Formats: sequence, structure tokens, C-alpha cells
Amino acid sequence: MRLPVSFYARPALTVARELLGTRLIVDEGGWRRVGRIVETEAYVGEHDLACHASKGRTPRTEVLFGPPGRAYVYLIYGMYHCFNVVTDADGIGAAVLVRGVEPVEGLPEEARTDGPGRLCRALGLTLAHNRWDLQDTALHLAPGTPVPEIQVERGPRIGVDYAGAWALEPYRLWIRGSQHVSRPPARRRGERA
Repeated sequence: MRLPVSFYARPALTVARELLGTRLIVDEGGWRRVGRIVETEAYVGEHDLACHASKGRTPRTEVLFGPPGRAYVYLIYGMYHCFNVVTDADGIGAAVLVRGVEPVEGLPEEARTDGPGRLCRALGLTLAHNRWDLQDTALHLAPGTPVPEIQVERGPRIGVDYAGAWALEPYRLWIRGSQHVSRPPARRRGERA
């Protein structure tokens, strides 16, 4: 069973929260890989200076503007892939970055999935998956076990300092205690481990 298009056709922050606990499935080339999503980041539209859509429609960002339920895969630092799901209504440039997954099936024990580049490498996601319809058998998301609100942590996004105040928005969400989160939250002054 796949998450329906209607799941993605909602605001990015809503989708980011509800993606926690769902399963990301890549099933191609005779190799099925499954990861349970444990960390996400919402990019809420053109007005969000951390969102790629803030630069307007370009050949790279066109997919962000819809339809919802598509994959947006891009390369950072010329070497790491990042997998996002396009959200919201057609014409609104918004997406959710999947930052961390917990291995469920088909991944070697030593595979690291704590970070967007690592999870893409482990799952075999590349630029070839950009723009894919997430209703495809080879790449889709499926329902999982819902995550109670008490287990959800929220904090600022990572690596978007250039976006000014938008970098501080609590649009990064993760499952408390997961060992597959890309970066634990910074400790507050005086707090002990």
C-alpha cells in the first residue's frame, strides 16, 4: 500500500510531521530496500529563504512547484544526493527533505542512514530518481506505525544559515531517541549529557 497523492497535497510542515514512522521503499534492479523515516525537514514555499523555490522556477526547481507526490532529488557539494517529497498544492514550491531513516529491510548492517547523503547512498537514490511519481512500484512511501506527538522533537533546520531568520524556524522534526537521526540537538549551556 502506498501513501496516496492526497497525503502529499498538504502543507510541507504537516507532511513532514506525518512522514515520521512511514516507510521509504526503493525496489528496483532486483534489490528491495526499506527504511523507516525518523527525521525530516520542511521547506514551506517560495517565501521560505531556505527553500530552493525561493529562487523561483528554474529547470532544477520546476519539480518543486508540483504536482505533489513527486521526488525531488538534487546533489549537494557535488557528491551527496538529497531526497525530498514534493508537497502542497500544484504551483506552490514546497517539499520535505528526508534526513534520516532506520534500516528495515535489504540494507547491509554497516550501512549508515543518519543523514540525507548517507541514506541516499544506502538506498541507491540518485539524480535518476528526480521527478519520479511516488506512486511508482520502484520508489514509493508506505504507511508505517504512527509516531505519538510525545516522541517527536522539533528544532531548527541544518545547513541553511544563509537563510537568516528562516534557518531558526523549528522545521526539522525527528523521533526522540532514534539512533538514525543525522544530528542530535545541540545541548543548551549548562546541560549535561
